[in-house]
Amino acid sequence: MKLCWLDIRNVNGAKEAIVEEAVHQRVDAVVAADPADLETLPPTVKKVLFPQGGPLPEKLEPADLVIVEPARHGEPAELAARYPEVEFGRFVEIVDADSLEDACRSARHDRWSLLYFRDPTKIPLEIVLAAAAGAEGSIITQVADVEEAEIVFGVLEHGSDGVMLAPRAVGEATELRTAAVSTAADLSLVELEVTGIRRVGMGERACVDTCTNFRLDEGILVGSHSTGMILCCSETHPLPYMPTRPFRVNAGALHSYTLSAGGRTNYLSELVSGGRVLAVDSQGKSRVVTVGRVKIETRPLLAIDAVSPSGTRVNLIVQDDWHVRVLGPGGTVLNVTELTAGTKVLGYLPVEKRHVGYPIDEFCIEK
Repeated sequence: MKLCWLDIRNVNGAKEAIVEEAVHQRVDAVVAADPADLETLPPTVKKVLFPQGGPLPEKLEPADLVIVEPARHGEPAELAARYPEVEFGRFVEIVDADSLEDACRSARHDRWSLLYFRDPTKIPLEIVLAAAAGAEGSIITQVADVEEAEIVFGVLEHGSDGVMLAPRAVGEATELRTAAVSTAADLSLVELEVTGIRRVGMGERACVDTCTNFRLDEGILVGSHSTGMILCCSETHPLPYMPTRPFRVNAGALHSYTLSAGGRTNYLSELVSGGRVLAVDSQGKSRVVTVGRVKIETRPLLAIDAVSPSGTRVNLIVQDDWHVRVLGPGGTVLNVTELTAGTKVLGYLPVEKRHVGYPIDEFCIEK
């Protein structure tokens, strides 16, 4: 989970509502320039004091953490000795090579580093993250909006430990929190037992081409019903008649569901360039990847029927071809045309029904 800090130092009329939303959404920290703005916050929220451009207050309470500008306030280590009841972190504005080196040094040695990159390029952040590899401190990057936060969360795959956002309106705390968790939670996969395969005639199937290379035991979850999906393998493994395309999953018929960010489902037919889909490996570890394109073409189709240990029936309709594959236990690669009754495949059983892709607790039957 990425850290979300909400900066209320320059919030005007809607401050009370924004803070209330932040607390409700369980943001990790609220940042203020005046200690009085931190007094009413509950203990579930870290109280961060950041008197940027001004003097350090005589009393730091009720702050849990104080972010300082060393040239103005003193070194964090020295201040920590004077105020043992409060944590201290360093603010660095990166504008040139020297300040970039300061940021790298802080990321390696300080418990908290709050960084502001003046230029829009993310190369300096990549350098700081590389320099801080293995360090125990946390890097918080100041961002302009939620869209930039999503980018910062993914830089060098690891991303910044967190971001600080100054909200412009009520609702942005919720959006930021959603962006922080859309890095995707791990899923509990189950072993499904194939009960049979059958040819079902011609139809349209979708190949999902992403902007990411899949790993050997990774694919996307696809199913005819929202209550059960099978893990479809990417074209990462060699094939005798065509080159590998490790960015592609020959996923299934266009009506099928797949999982995307935030636990939402999408039909394969509605995935578009720039959209998001969930990549999942054989251990259930997941990540959000970007869709590059979707190829929908008419092909002969094959229906795979399977059942879970709990009795849930799962169906997947795919292209009827040997080179289309699904994953079995341990990441075993299985050609769909060679599946037989009793073969074990990996799947996922969402517990909620769906309405326009969102989970909802309501009566619904899918056949």
